[in-house]
Amino acid sequence: MATSTLRDRVALVAGATRGAGRGVAVELGAAGATVYVTGRSTRGQRSEYDRPETIEDTADLVTAAGGHGIAVPTDHLEPARVRALIERIDAEQGRLDVLVNDIWGGEKLFAWDTPMWEHDLDDGLRILRLAVDTHAITGHHALPLLLRTPGGLVVEMTDGTNEYNRDNYRVSFFYDLAKSAVLRMAFALGHELGPRGATAVALTPGWLRSEMMLDAYKVTEANWRDALKVQPHFGISESPAYVGRAVAALAADPDVARWNGQSLSSGQLAGVYGFTDTDGSRPDAWRYLVEVQDRDLPADQTGYR
Repeated sequence: MATSTLRDRVALVAGATRGAGRGVAVELGAAGATVYVTGRSTRGQRSEYDRPETIEDTADLVTAAGGHGIAVPTDHLEPARVRALIERIDAEQGRLDVLVNDIWGGEKLFAWDTPMWEHDLDDGLRILRLAVDTHAITGHHALPLLLRTPGGLVVEMTDGTNEYNRDNYRVSFFYDLAKSAVLRMAFALGHELGPRGATAVALTPGWLRSEMMLDAYKVTEANWRDALKVQPHFGISESPAYVGRAVAALAADPDVARWNGQSLSSGQLAGVYGFTDTDGSRPDAWRYLVEVQDRDLPADQTGYR
């Protein structure tokens, strides 16, 4: 993608400390955008994740990629903090072209295959607050600014396509509900934004090689394929840059309204826009999941990346 593609655009990536959010922020920066990156982990204070990644690091990566990264510590459960964030963007830029709602924060809260009545209730309700309330609060304050300039884009980041999540139980009651709610958010926003000249979509990466996932397999991005010895299906995984390039492609598309209200995946959009992952491949994780992994077939990524 040409460096100047998004040179005059202003983006907010809410939840850009690590993982998909960081990948999106950096790729928007690579396309030349000014990117505000938010989160709770800063160089001065860690969130309950207690991990080393910070929003300042993400902002530096955005700038190094060719954009302008601006880190703003923000807890998106606090409406006053979010309002102040949007007021700052308005004062400094006078516009907002792209809003990416990637706020999550629930990695340490959900329990796999645990019935709702056995799941810790406080953890479950916090999952919903982190995954749903944060997106609603951020959209409420940000959308008036985004609508000021025609052609705005809202990307609601989730896990799973509408089709896949409709037919499959995802992890647990609270996780399933959280991720499905975000899909519905994009659908509803599509109805509200479309007639007003903006576009909303839901977007999911595939099996993401986030910092936490790499740590779980005790590998790095440089040697991630070593994890295939433990989990052969990990061969379909993708870097955070891949979904970032999907967002950058959407933001640069003058006909992006064709996707309004839809559920999209990084692999699907790679086939449309022609971008690749960092290794030059185009992993199509959700098709692979249905056709290979969920059918308990031997791991084989041939034809899927």
